[in-house]
Amino acid sequence: DKSIYRGARSYSKNSTNTIKDNLTGLIWQKSGSSEEMIWQKAKEYCSKQTTDNYKDWRLPTQEELYYLGDVTKYNPAIDSIFDIKSSWYWSSTEYKNDSSGAWVVYFDDGFDYWRDKSGKNYALCVRG
Repeated sequence: DKSIYRGARSYSKNSTNTIKDNLTGLIWQKSGSSEEMIWQKAKEYCSKQTTDNYKDWRLPTQEELYYLGDVTKYNPAIDSIFDIKSSWYWSSTEYKNDSSGAWVVYFDDGFDYWRDKSGKNYALCVRG
């Protein structure tokens, strides 16, 4: 939905551990992983999550993660309802020009980049 792309945002507390995006319907973890990890481990980390007793957590797509970035904010460039670091977070989207890379969002400034999958970044899981 392009109306929310870098535009309107509406979040609410879904539970102690999760945030609901009221525009997309997605449920996000309030806090990401406590440690950085390579891309494959980030995918595994999300698929093994049982936050709020749900087992359908996954690593978000580039677009989903990028929607969270708020370039009107800085350090972190995300709504204050979230509790994440001003750092790099993996998406599940591979970089189409180089299969050794995947897209990340840098929540210090809210922009996306691609990085080598062997590098270590945080994971923020989503469901829905």
